[in-house]
Amino acid sequence: MSTVATVVPGTKTPTGPLLAAHGLHVVFPGRRGGAPARAVDGVDLDIGAGEIVALVGESGCGKTTLARSLLGLVKPTSGTVSFDGQPLAYTSKALKAYRKRAQLVLQDPSGSLNPRHTVYDAVAEGLRIHGYAGDEREAVAGALARAGLRPPERFFLRYPHELSGGQRQRVVIAGALVLEPELIVADEPVASLDASVRGEILALLLRLRDELGLSALVVTHDLGLAWNIADRVAVMYLGRVVETGPVESVLTDPQHPYTRALLSVLPESEGAPVVLTGEPPDPSRIPSGCRFHARCQVLASGEAAQVADRCRGESLPVLDGGGARAVACHWVARDREPETTG
Repeated sequence: MSTVATVVPGTKTPTGPLLAAHGLHVVFPGRRGGAPARAVDGVDLDIGAGEIVALVGESGCGKTTLARSLLGLVKPTSGTVSFDGQPLAYTSKALKAYRKRAQLVLQDPSGSLNPRHTVYDAVAEGLRIHGYAGDEREAVAGALARAGLRPPERFFLRYPHELSGGQRQRVVIAGALVLEPELIVADEPVASLDASVRGEILALLLRLRDELGLSALVVTHDLGLAWNIADRVAVMYLGRVVETGPVESVLTDPQHPYTRALLSVLPESEGAPVVLTGEPPDPSRIPSGCRFHARCQVLASGEAAQVADRCRGESLPVLDGGGARAVACHWVARDREPETTG
């Protein structure tokens, strides 16, 4: 398993991950007496200093709940989250201090910005919440400039409706940057933007990593986005990470049938898109064995007949969420030693 970060005396560089989640579970009570929903069902995930990790999966797989639990916005049912080597505490004081260092960037900039607030007030809000004692105007201008809104003073008195979609997203990013965080969690950061603007925002995130050493978790359903921005990718299905590793190795040689299905729908993919069988995932009805087996195209084709019983009845281990390549799949592991599955 991965180790949590420790800080070498006299430096600010962690010797391990900046953020580390171990055995994370988030369970929501069932509605009207129904079964509880295991939205996050045993996840290990690390993010290193200056690293961009893409968390990929279709809607309903639990990736947004996982992201919010990593920020302390959702308290895990069990498991631990550590930041810079220290376990996350869930007191109001501790969470307020943590949110200066780890910031959320939401999908919809229009919904994130108060239409009655100017750009200046939107970006300055975090400074005021945290009692910033420095020069507020200078800090706001610096954050807007880093987010690519230059000259920043030109945007101070503008309102969200006066901005383009890309400019609004840059204001949201500036609001996160103004507190000088070490980590941002970006939930579908370009999903609501035109194609012409998407590349600009992704380039901005890469530049912030390179210039500021900023770490990022980018939550997306788009493996193409992951290819363009991430150092590492974690593919999530029904509450669990099913494949993880360096982005190039995962996306050029996908092992898990689910990863292969997600990649098959990209425009540049060769061959016909994979049509998944079975019902969409339901976190209140997780099947026995491999949780993907009811929709698995490899199992349905008969190619995995030799491990079909294992697929349907034998659980798979939780993957180590560190930098090593790992896959949770009986078919992939059929000719390997058990420990190589994660």
